[in-house]
Amino acid sequence: MEFRYLPMTDGDKKEMLNKIGISSTEELFSDIPDQVRLKQELNLKKPLSEPQLMKELTNLSKKNSSTKTHTSFLGAGVYDHYIPSIVDHIISRSEFYTAYTPYQPEISQGELQAIFEFQTMICELTGMDVANSSMYDGATALAEATNLSAAQTKRKKVLVSKSVHPESRAVIESYSKGQRLEVVEIDHKNGITDVDKLMKEIDEDTASVVLQYPNFFGQIEPLEEVQKLLAEQKTMLIVSSNPLALGYLTPPGEFGADIVVGDTQVFGIPSQYGGPHCGYFATTKKLMRKVPGRLVGQTVDEEGRRGFVLTLQAREQHIRRDKATSNICSNQALNALASSVAMSSLGKQGIKKMAWLNMQKAYHMKQQLNKSDIPVVFTGALFNELVIDVNHSVKEVNEKLLEKGFIGGYDLEQVDSHLKGKMLIAVTEIRTKKEIDQFVEKVVDIRG
Repeated sequence: MEFRYLPMTDGDKKEMLNKIGISSTEELFSDIPDQVRLKQELNLKKPLSEPQLMKELTNLSKKNSSTKTHTSFLGAGVYDHYIPSIVDHIISRSEFYTAYTPYQPEISQGELQAIFEFQTMICELTGMDVANSSMYDGATALAEATNLSAAQTKRKKVLVSKSVHPESRAVIESYSKGQRLEVVEIDHKNGITDVDKLMKEIDEDTASVVLQYPNFFGQIEPLEEVQKLLAEQKTMLIVSSNPLALGYLTPPGEFGADIVVGDTQVFGIPSQYGGPHCGYFATTKKLMRKVPGRLVGQTVDEEGRRGFVLTLQAREQHIRRDKATSNICSNQALNALASSVAMSSLGKQGIKKMAWLNMQKAYHMKQQLNKSDIPVVFTGALFNELVIDVNHSVKEVNEKLLEKGFIGGYDLEQVDSHLKGKMLIAVTEIRTKKEIDQFVEKVVDIRG
């Protein structure tokens, strides 16, 4: 329905006061000392009728710039992708959006099966054996993976490539303090991890190496090369990966990754001001009892009928605190459901085609930039993001692009002063050839 106000009448107030045995609202707050009470009216506008308020809020919202009003080339972890219309229809069903932790399997089979299907699809995409029911976001999942690697190897050093998303690196740094881990960042070279510097840092106390695939700059990291170098070191390989890219790229599991994490925002979850998201956590069978959060398993009941239950819950709510692997006590079931519905709707071939379109359109963008003499900073293989040199303040360029109907790319100077004037742009499957060509034209005009 369009209007959702539930007005409260004087009769409603009186009934509530009578129910709790008092006669006035003043009496309700009588325990609050008079000297700390506000002695004046709040500086608020006068109340409006519901239609008037809706009109005012609508007019305010029209002042925002969004992916509905502007063509977006902004990515850097949150992307403007196609979302099948069926996603909203399914997640708006009350049995899903009001569901909480499915502790009672006899009444939670629908929710449990939805999570189980999510886990299954994540395993298929990543090439891993086991996936959990989801996590808060990709950065949280990555930090949990580093903690797991330290606990598993009994080592305290974690090597993190600087081509990993800077916000994910910050979360790893925060998590590391509690576990007293040493986090060493490895420089990138031409947009990918400097493997020579990586190998010089590996020693007997190195628990894991953390890479992103595709990485923060959109480049494809050499996972196979790194894993071969790690094979004799007993150092774990942790990969943070865009699951959409895995619809086309070789999954990290085939390169021997120990843990694969990421964010499923690319499947069915709008950008919505940067959150909420849905992280995934996938690993090998060997590590399944160390996975944070919760897992849903498939079983049969007394009559042999297929059923689903929460299983292998290695968190402090269910086992001794000193034996717990994580303090993560929840998951993102509703967003995981949105991603599951999106993946199911697209199907295997649809996801592959969607990933292929991202790559093809990004390469078209790269060709147009080269033709227009706008430098593409890194030359390696890419997925759907690339770094360009705008030769100006990226902030100022983006302000001018906004005036022309475009949301520009991410200003890399915010995370690395050496990347001043460099913009990270994302090209997804919903960007048209015309939009890409127009964007390049506008950048050329602004850049001069």
